[in-house]
Amino acid sequence: MPATLTSEQNAYEVALRNFDLAADALDLDRSVRAMIKYPERILEVSVPVRMDTGQIVRYQGYRVQHSTTRGPAKGGIRYHPNVTEDEVKALATWMTWKCAVVNIPYGGGKGGVTCNPKEMSLGELERLTRRYASAILPLIGPERDIPAPDVYTNPQVMAWIMDTYSMTKGYPIPGVVTGKPLSLGGSMGRNEATGRGVFYTTASTCEQLGISLKGARVVVQGFGNAGSVAAHLLDSNQAYVVGASDSRGCVYNHHGLDIPKLMMHKERTGTVVGFPGSEPISPAELLTLECEILIPAALENAITEVNAPRVKAKIVAEAANGPVTPEADQIFDEKGIFLIPDILCNAGGVTVSYFEWVQDEQHLFWEAQDVYNRLERVMKTAFQEVFRIHQDRGINMRLAANVLGVGRVAEATRLRGLYP
Repeated sequence: MPATLTSEQNAYEVALRNFDLAADALDLDRSVRAMIKYPERILEVSVPVRMDTGQIVRYQGYRVQHSTTRGPAKGGIRYHPNVTEDEVKALATWMTWKCAVVNIPYGGGKGGVTCNPKEMSLGELERLTRRYASAILPLIGPERDIPAPDVYTNPQVMAWIMDTYSMTKGYPIPGVVTGKPLSLGGSMGRNEATGRGVFYTTASTCEQLGISLKGARVVVQGFGNAGSVAAHLLDSNQAYVVGASDSRGCVYNHHGLDIPKLMMHKERTGTVVGFPGSEPISPAELLTLECEILIPAALENAITEVNAPRVKAKIVAEAANGPVTPEADQIFDEKGIFLIPDILCNAGGVTVSYFEWVQDEQHLFWEAQDVYNRLERVMKTAFQEVFRIHQDRGINMRLAANVLGVGRVAEATRLRGLYP
């Protein structure tokens, strides 16, 4: 995964703190807070897997449904050595507000297995996935909870989950997951959806701030799916991507990296390291490069109070979930750095997941350009709504996004009569 700085910051505590700030800004009463703050369901499962050696290894898995007030739970599944219950709870919480910000009829869910997929064979990953899917079967379904890919999971993993679920019903049910291969009911445009959403919100920000995309310097921390697509779209609009990183290292060229060639180099070698025409720099240096746009597209807690004072970007676009800590947020506010918060910036993925689910349920599929046009409209509308709250209330963009998301979930809860 993309190179990142570690921190002791607990992601779930950050999620709860952000909720409290939004709830205070909305003046929500205690009854509402009690209903919508905490997860509805937390499932912890044991995932025993027969390895290629014949040995049985037990892994820990989780599925969290934070909210189903506005619709089925929606959220990815990640395979990573650092997966914890608190991390999954935080991600599920953020998904609830994210779905509400872009106004799609989902609540937040998330899942994960604590494992290192880089050390597992394809057969081991399939056995892990099917066992995990069997363990969370009581929670998932097209009308209940719809998983999707996340860190170190992909369309093949979704295909295995779909098949495992469908075997229990006796017929194929493509709507149980999104992010599937096209041949199994996946959507055009799903793979690049998160990166496209990052591009649309970044372009909208530049327009509002009077910053020209043409000639803008961009740094991408995490040249994975979201980071590489955002970099490619920005590069296509005449911005200069001067720095990029992944888990193995960072590359830099002050004249701008050739992004199409860098993408091919990454596909061929598995890393950005050693890209011709670039020089290596450290992960710490990458985040503090002179640039107009910084895109943290790695894991949580990449930018903390330790390195935030040295960030020189004008815009920070959170392609990852929770890459900027609350302490770093405050430093950015003081420095006048404009932050596009994760629950807005990277919501393109869940938006096109919603489009995929709709297509599966209708058995009618759209062309790629239809997907792009709908996504652009959703992302730009959400950006304008958050920006309006930011201006009207005089609050930063993260709080504005949380105010919009939490407010919509609170209103849905009130209308359903789920509390006195």
